[in-house]
Amino acid sequence: MNVCTDSEKQLEIRPMRPEDLSDVCAIEKENFSVPWSAGGFSDALSLPTSCYLTAVFQDKVVGYCGFYRSFEEANIVNVSIKKNVQRQGVGKRMLSELIRRGVNAGVRSFILEVRVSNTAAIALYQSLGFVESGLRRKFYTDPVEDAFVYIKKC
Repeated sequence: MNVCTDSEKQLEIRPMRPEDLSDVCAIEKENFSVPWSAGGFSDALSLPTSCYLTAVFQDKVVGYCGFYRSFEEANIVNVSIKKNVQRQGVGKRMLSELIRRGVNAGVRSFILEVRVSNTAAIALYQSLGFVESGLRRKFYTDPVEDAFVYIKKC
């Protein structure tokens, strides 16, 4: 599946809906050793300080991302793309829209953590203007790994 060149339907970036959770959880399990549950996502969707988006292609969720906002700062806690559509621009489009929505809501800085070994995600975040600002030792489990902290000021 090539999301960027398929002309039949365009990629849609929209707010995550409860009916998306089955697809979201499947992607979560595909990409993470310690996945969030449907209940965790459902709880996140119900918070007035959260913003979660999905990327939808041919009526299927192919990616999602989200943040929690506290005043003028947002912590991006989830970014995941279905394996067969990774490196096709989906993540960049989704995160660009997430940042746009955050800025429109008054967010002035975004923060996230990323595994030090996740070079593809690091390149994506840097392309969007995030800069490395620290290291969290043993932040991730299964496997244990450090996380770089990235920040984007708007």
